[in-house]
Amino acid sequence: MSTDHIWYASYGSNLSAARFGFYLSGGRPPGASRTYPGARDATPPVADRALHVPGEIFFGWDSPTWGGGGIAFLDLAAGGEALVRAYRITHEQLADVVAQEMHRDPGDALDVDELIGARRLVLGPGRYETLAVVADLEGEPVVTFTCPDDDARPAVNAPSGAYLAMIAAGLREAHGLSTPQIRDYLLPAPGVRPTWTPERLDEVLAA
Repeated sequence: MSTDHIWYASYGSNLSAARFGFYLSGGRPPGASRTYPGARDATPPVADRALHVPGEIFFGWDSPTWGGGGIAFLDLAAGGEALVRAYRITHEQLADVVAQEMHRDPGDALDVDELIGARRLVLGPGRYETLAVVADLEGEPVVTFTCPDDDARPAVNAPSGAYLAMIAAGLREAHGLSTPQIRDYLLPAPGVRPTWTPERLDEVLAA
């Protein structure tokens, strides 16, 4: 197996394979306010897997990409499990995905060896500048990125309906979950209540 590949694990909107594709091919996803430049190598992932990883998702910040509302972060220190979709991509593609999440232009190298050795790499204080190895799959590391766990951690904020619907689409695709199962997974996440009641959440997820 090629050592040039790594698994990128998404727990937010990139659970949807179609939306993640814009990080590789470039363009503006439906419903988004941002156009992505894409990766230097636009080749689709060679594989993807549904996984459970340690941690808990929460919603925070206020995202202009989604017209306001919180976006998902992974609390790596929390108990429980988070549902992710892992995409097998190249090291270069991972570097370009990370750059775009940090609102930077793709093209810079990422020290993957340091990340794998330390299992954690902090690139800065930004929202998605903390990279972590959260699992190993088929002999290769599974990497995700999230916010810092210090004072730079975003304040909890309720997500928009459009953002929740995108996550739900990805959970259906990757994990085969029903609407009640998605509701039961999302409802306890910090930031969801009290804005989203079970009834309101069901309406958005079923749409």
